[in-house]
Amino acid sequence: MSEVDQNRPEMMSKGREEVKLINLRDKFVRFAIPITPNFAASIRQNYRINPTMFKSFLTSILMFFMFGTMLVAGSPERLQGDFIADTDALLKRYVKQGRIDYTGIKASDDLKPLISKIAQTDLASLKGNAKKAFLINAYNLLVINQVLENYPLASVLDVNGFFDAKKQTVGGRKVTLNQLEKDLLLKEFKDARLHFVLVCGALGCPPITNFAYTPDRLEAQLTKQTQLALNNPSFLRVNGDKAALSKIFEWYASDFGGNKAAVIAFINKYRDEAVPANAKVSYYEYDWTLNKTSGRAAAEKKEKMEAIDAMEKEALAEGTEGRGEMDMEERMGLEQPLQNSLSSPPGGGNNSARYVVSSTIRKGSAEIKLFNNLYSQEAAGERSSFFTASLSALYGVTNRFNAGIDLRYRRVRYDEAGAVSNFAVLSDGGTFSRTAISGFGPKVRIAPFNNLPNFSIQSALWIPLADDLEGNEGGRFTDWNKPTWFTQVFNDFPIGSNFSLFAEVDFTLEDIGSEDTDANRFSTPLTGILSYFPTPKATLYGLASYAPYWQEDYDYFYQLGVGAKYQFTPNFEVELLAVAFETEFLNSVDGNAGTVNLGIRVNL
Repeated sequence: MSEVDQNRPEMMSKGREEVKLINLRDKFVRFAIPITPNFAASIRQNYRINPTMFKSFLTSILMFFMFGTMLVAGSPERLQGDFIADTDALLKRYVKQGRIDYTGIKASDDLKPLISKIAQTDLASLKGNAKKAFLINAYNLLVINQVLENYPLASVLDVNGFFDAKKQTVGGRKVTLNQLEKDLLLKEFKDARLHFVLVCGALGCPPITNFAYTPDRLEAQLTKQTQLALNNPSFLRVNGDKAALSKIFEWYASDFGGNKAAVIAFINKYRDEAVPANAKVSYYEYDWTLNKTSGRAAAEKKEKMEAIDAMEKEALAEGTEGRGEMDMEERMGLEQPLQNSLSSPPGGGNNSARYVVSSTIRKGSAEIKLFNNLYSQEAAGERSSFFTASLSALYGVTNRFNAGIDLRYRRVRYDEAGAVSNFAVLSDGGTFSRTAISGFGPKVRIAPFNNLPNFSIQSALWIPLADDLEGNEGGRFTDWNKPTWFTQVFNDFPIGSNFSLFAEVDFTLEDIGSEDTDANRFSTPLTGILSYFPTPKATLYGLASYAPYWQEDYDYFYQLGVGAKYQFTPNFEVELLAVAFETEFLNSVDGNAGTVNLGIRVNL
């Protein structure tokens, strides 16, 4: 029996009348029978068909079309088109002249579905401009979302870790805004124009547009936004042979060519009036004020709003034509397929990836540090060595106030000069040795100024937990018998893309309350650390410190050292440091001293 015969339904005849048999599958293919309300009646009038077979056939056809419709509706192209359309609608509603109505968005639920789509989108299904446009829109929406999670606020810098610690979901993966920008966008697409469409939530950024970026218009949109920014006198301030540039060109210097000539060449590619090649370049301060729709001084408003309004109108005129064509195709049911298709402020180079030790930690997080210091000196025929393990635990009570504890464990050993190495302190022996918990107490860290995110004050009180630490009863010095109050004031200054300067001033009062006239020592150490970041995870640095002791018999110490840090992850770092040490006493007896240090940091 043939395949056609096997597919024929069994049919009954009345009497011996000839029965017309029809292979409906064959008939449908050959004659494309239309499916209309009269379809069943028409078939029954011309042919005798088994009703059961007919119903099964019709059900199969309907299921086929329903399944096909679901596939089209759920395709990556369709979902991407919906995401762009919804993003476009939100921006048109809540963005005006480069400013965002955060209050309006917060009062609505308009943003939540878009954040869900960003989390659920399969990035592997997007290629080329489709992926690029999606990630641009996603970055700008996630900045808005993170602002709203902490709103009201005056600046994104009020939120610790806004760019490099707080994570949101993109394509099923938890990333920070810096990771989204650098790892997912800049690393893959290497397009410097992206810096003029990614909006960080501050007035110093190029203004956010009131339309979404689309795959089919992306090249034109990127070029236009770059042209608008670089021809805006508020953003690029040219005066004769002087050009004041946004910090963006300093932070991301390598993206623009890495040197002055390359930066100016990039700028002139998009400017109507070229910047002189020999122009003196400087970088004006970045305005981290939140880009919200209210709260601007009248003079600034008049200057910036007019410029942004002109930019927006010109960009919109360029971008609406393509969007209109897409809308028409959608109305015709012909959705066009997409083209072949992750604290510290954002910064370029390796500077932006480092852990800033001078800032407070964010609310609800914890920082645990174990710093091991081995100090050893040879003087007056004796070697004295001190090993101190300092354990510090800090908790973010708020973004600007941290509280915690310090615990100090100390081992000491005294030997004849030249008899043992400095590492002998890790074992018992010598002319004298001792082990003790030499201090325990509370500590706090505060960040008092909004506009100085890397400036903080840290203070700790160390209370001795062992007896006769000074060795007055036949022993040797291990630590002070009375409490020590240790206060640090520090700040960190990024220098370009790969350097930073750390500055610290300390106020130390040791052996508080001692009746000994030589105690109650007060000192004010000054420390400077110049760091270089050869990779995003590695740090090399040089250290210099000078500490005068303000007492009747003036004393001092100074130290010079070199060190290195390596971040295995943003939350785990190891540090090595070697230091040469000099004091008034050592200098007088021709002695020598130094330290070796091992530090471990863990963030939770």
